[in-house]
Amino acid sequence: MITTYLGILGHQLIQRPHLFQLHPNTQAKLTRFKAIKRGYWSFWLMVLLVGSSLFLELWVSQRALVVSHQGKLYFPSYGAVLSGKTFGLNYQYETNYRELQTSWEAEGQKSWLLMPLVPYSPYESDFSLEDNPPNPPNFSSSHYLGTDNSGRDILARLLYGFRVAILFSFALYFATSSLGVLIGSLMGYFGGKFDLLMQRVVEVWTSVPTLYLILIMAALITPNFWLLLGILVFVGWTEMTWLMRAEIYREKNRQYCEAARSMGASHLSIILRHLLPNALVPIIARLPFQMVAGIGALTSLDYLGYGLPIPTPSWGELLRQGQEAFDYAPWILLSPSFATILILLLFTFIGEAIRESFDPKRVTLYE
Repeated sequence: MITTYLGILGHQLIQRPHLFQLHPNTQAKLTRFKAIKRGYWSFWLMVLLVGSSLFLELWVSQRALVVSHQGKLYFPSYGAVLSGKTFGLNYQYETNYRELQTSWEAEGQKSWLLMPLVPYSPYESDFSLEDNPPNPPNFSSSHYLGTDNSGRDILARLLYGFRVAILFSFALYFATSSLGVLIGSLMGYFGGKFDLLMQRVVEVWTSVPTLYLILIMAALITPNFWLLLGILVFVGWTEMTWLMRAEIYREKNRQYCEAARSMGASHLSIILRHLLPNALVPIIARLPFQMVAGIGALTSLDYLGYGLPIPTPSWGELLRQGQEAFDYAPWILLSPSFATILILLLFTFIGEAIRESFDPKRVTLYE
């Protein structure tokens, strides 16, 4: 039966190849996006950076990637904590793989291990250096961007801080967009007294001072990832609401919506199947700019000391350290400053390209 079904499906795909072809309007938008080289290559560079950040333990970690000892292979990066006893050392706590590698090489043993490119954790202080921290960049010790005031590797904290900022911004965007799209769609579709009432609610909501709210919460509860996300979602959903209200209000008077209504389609079906697919342009176009806003908000809060708790890797915390120690350790400030500017520029280029390529005035198809 399965073979017969696959055969029928393959025959249909051969006879109807247009099933997997994009709409000409969408193809024109993507072609236009590719033509904007600055935004196109910024997009792929950002995809590479975000994808690499999801597997940072393979590039930046104090744990070895592979350990070969007495004929057995160990993979500590994503495995259980291995004590020093596992490799014949005289302690029970987690193995120091850098020291283990050095001792094996000095003794000429057959056992071997492979360390990541940056063999340090973002939370780990390196006190093996001769000078007190902060330490300047040193390739021989694999501190490629130096260490901070606590002896922690700056490159490790920079990369892990990037992952935290990206995940925070994505979560903030999807949460605020989902809430804003839901309320804005209902306001634009039903209109009337419901729309007037919700407009007053949204106007009052926008007057809530975000920074004061965070200061009050920080005085009562230790800030964390989810608390900050919840506060910013609580006050940040209104902007998308206005956009979706305007889009739905315009689209609901078009002929395709009236045709669906005349055929007996429910309100929910009209909104989900007809209106939202034709009102996604502001949602897509705002993604890069919202990512910039999310990263900027988290970095600013961390810089002020009201963001993520110490010792969470954070660009804002590095910027604060760098400002305080700029006279004798300028490398602390330069690294996060350059990284922040680079990421914000990439997202800005992507946003400009998306906004121009998805502009309905430039690429429109009437049927």
